[in-house]
Amino acid sequence: MHYSELREFERERRRLSRKYRSLPTDLQLFREVIAAVPPTPSRRVSILTQTESLLIVKARLACKYLRNSSLRVIFAYFIHERRVDFIELYFKGDKEREDGARIDRYLRERQDDE
Repeated sequence: MHYSELREFERERRRLSRKYRSLPTDLQLFREVIAAVPPTPSRRVSILTQTESLLIVKARLACKYLRNSSLRVIFAYFIHERRVDFIELYFKGDKEREDGARIDRYLRERQDDE
């Protein structure tokens, strides 16, 4: 499985890693879960957009520093390529919803690349 991060995601990850020290380890575990089990809708996972080759997924990321809460991760899962692009990372207490404009921009850029 190949992973990449948008510049905005990388910035959010660095900022949140200072606040939640276990985040790098938590993200590594999250990557291992994605590699082992493709995302399917459940209580912790929502499919925001679906095409025949791509899923835009919002998932809860369990963070050891957050006992009764979790972070949210938005990512693109490429079904046939076994590739993941991380789009957004946020704490639910700071931000209620994902950045729809960022997801739309990502999808437009993906269309331009194809």
